[in-house]
Amino acid sequence: MSGEPAKLELPPFLVERAVAAALEEDLGQAGDITTDPIIPPHATAEAEIVARKAGVIAGLDLAAASFKALDPDAQFVADVADGVHVAAGARLARVQGKARALLTAERTALNFLGHLSGVATLTAAYVAAVEGTKARIACTRKTTPGLRAFEKYAVRAGGGMNHRFGLYDAMLVKDNHIAAAGGIAQALERLRVRNGHLVKVEVEVDTLPQLEEALRFPIDAVLLDNMDIATLKKAVALVDGRVLTEASGGVNLQTVREIAETGVDLISVGALTHSAPRLDLALEWR
Repeated sequence: MSGEPAKLELPPFLVERAVAAALEEDLGQAGDITTDPIIPPHATAEAEIVARKAGVIAGLDLAAASFKALDPDAQFVADVADGVHVAAGARLARVQGKARALLTAERTALNFLGHLSGVATLTAAYVAAVEGTKARIACTRKTTPGLRAFEKYAVRAGGGMNHRFGLYDAMLVKDNHIAAAGGIAQALERLRVRNGHLVKVEVEVDTLPQLEEALRFPIDAVLLDNMDIATLKKAVALVDGRVLTEASGGVNLQTVREIAETGVDLISVGALTHSAPRLDLALEWR
């Protein structure tokens, strides 16, 4: 083995399905009523995708698939890879094909690529802010409906890690579960019936007494929710490495370093996917 990191990849069927839905949304039943009358059907063209601002790229496969969905013979040649930081003005890719396809797919391609690159860029900023600590930056389920797999992919491209993908792949006992069940003990006892040996269990706690109670059960992680710095330090000391510690709530680029320095293992940040500004990109005609 070379020891090189694995190449970031998206499952092709997910890409094709998402692109088809996006193009259907844009084209409707009438198609591109601007491009088609102006451009002859056999005219060809070449264009470049350029970054107007610096950032980390994610979503090139989706951009390529957008053009190829309308012109299977289109040539999409990427100059960079997902996960790469580029400077303002950098060329990301060249695309050649039928002019109609390039014009019609332009917005779909840039919507995917700009949004996911924005997620990757914001993630990279958080990762840089905690460099030198043991804390890892993780995303949440606060994602755009229909785009979760891609947004979580973009988090990985930015150097972050994924929390659970959905309600099906890990058990996270949150405050409302505890309230509905009548307490932490009641909730965790009921989970034992359904908890397979490969399923992780995490419990959200707001106070140190709740943490002490949760640690009496065979759990894998604790989510330390909206705790101040002093309480977080006490919580990490109380856990003493027995389970993973995750800090959540009140996290931003100004606070994340101090949170990381408490010794928590993970810091989950909803803003990575629900508030990332889009990276400014353009398709420039050649």
